[in-house]
Amino acid sequence: MKLLLDTHVFLWTVTGHVSLKSAARRIISAADAVYVSAASVWEIAIKSRLGKIEGDPEALVTAIEGSGLIGLAVATRHAAAVAKLPLHHTDPFDRLLIAQSLTESLRLLTADRALAAYGVNIQVI
Repeated sequence: MKLLLDTHVFLWTVTGHVSLKSAARRIISAADAVYVSAASVWEIAIKSRLGKIEGDPEALVTAIEGSGLIGLAVATRHAAAVAKLPLHHTDPFDRLLIAQSLTESLRLLTADRALAAYGVNIQVI
């Protein structure tokens, strides 16, 4: 199984945050590949600047490179796939992550229950 980590799950993973439960850690450890989207780093960069979230984008890029996680660039086909998504969720970052997970056949690991409406590619922890 190949995973794409939602932004919060990514943050919890690299910081060892208590919000990432042992069951989620097992899912991540058992995955064949674990991806982090450039959209997540972009979201953290914007929201940390606004004071809505804590995270140093440069340190997170280093964490991706040094942890075995795989960076996933945002491609034009990902952006175009957003247009085909139903409006179950309006957050543009989450919608891009969903489009990436569908386009790349990745399971999106998230703590956001609202994303479950997008189907089987979504695993809520």
